[in-house]
Amino acid sequence: MPCAYLFPALCLSVPGPVPGRDLMIRVITESTADIPAELAAELGITIVPSFVVFGSDSYRDGVELSRQEFYEKLETTRTIPTTGTPHPAVYEEAYRGMGQAKDGIVSIHLAANLSALHHVALVAARNVPETRIVVIDSGQVTMGCGWMAIAAAQAARRGETLEQIVDLVEGMKERTRVLAVLDTLDFIYRGGRVGWVQALVGTLMRIKPIIDVHQGQVLLLERARTRARSIRRLLDQVVALGPLERAAVLHTNAPDTANHVADQFAGTIPNWERLIAPAGVTIASHVGPGAVGIACVTAKQT
Repeated sequence: MPCAYLFPALCLSVPGPVPGRDLMIRVITESTADIPAELAAELGITIVPSFVVFGSDSYRDGVELSRQEFYEKLETTRTIPTTGTPHPAVYEEAYRGMGQAKDGIVSIHLAANLSALHHVALVAARNVPETRIVVIDSGQVTMGCGWMAIAAAQAARRGETLEQIVDLVEGMKERTRVLAVLDTLDFIYRGGRVGWVQALVGTLMRIKPIIDVHQGQVLLLERARTRARSIRRLLDQVVALGPLERAAVLHTNAPDTANHVADQFAGTIPNWERLIAPAGVTIASHVGPGAVGIACVTAKQT
């Protein structure tokens, strides 16, 4: 994996078609997918920024607010950030800008029961009837969604049809997981979208939970008392999933921990192409700083 993929640029852009190639099918997703910027550009994946809100101030994720600025704000303000969705017109504009997508567009989005982004894309797609647009609920967050967009773009470059690409992505849903250790439950608790967190209110400061995002559900796998044990158990849980097709280590402002996890992971999973990706400010708004995880796709059963 090229080194440039490990530390993507902070400002996202909307890439055009790959030079010298007429892309018949295009792929679009949002900044919440956390696809490394240079990889998105190489594959021609269009990235639509979501919004991060501090009080009355709203910023486009990765464009008007860098990761460094985001964490500085967390340290200097008591305001817990929230997130916002683009207006459907933003997606409409993006869809219409893909005039070279002669055979259609695959639009892949954050889990619908965790965000309104999927609904916004559906509304926008209905307003662009001249183009075949398939809007997909990934059932995932961060690079769980990102892996699906990457696989779709790679399939488009191979010349697969819209139907084949949609079937490919749908087939990845069951096999895609994001497992993570949270350093704090405060952010996910205040977000109010994960029911089991309410039962842990009295222990918020005393545990390091391991969560599993799978098909739109955020599950509590284990509760560890120390960060070291939680990371060991995280790796155990990922290894127990079996052979992996794709995997990336993610973190929210915890590069040293992420490197440690990657070192341990590389020693356990044969032939893993090391990929460490700083999660964007959107996911960090929901899980807080200090989180580390692994987004993976298990191999197809033969």
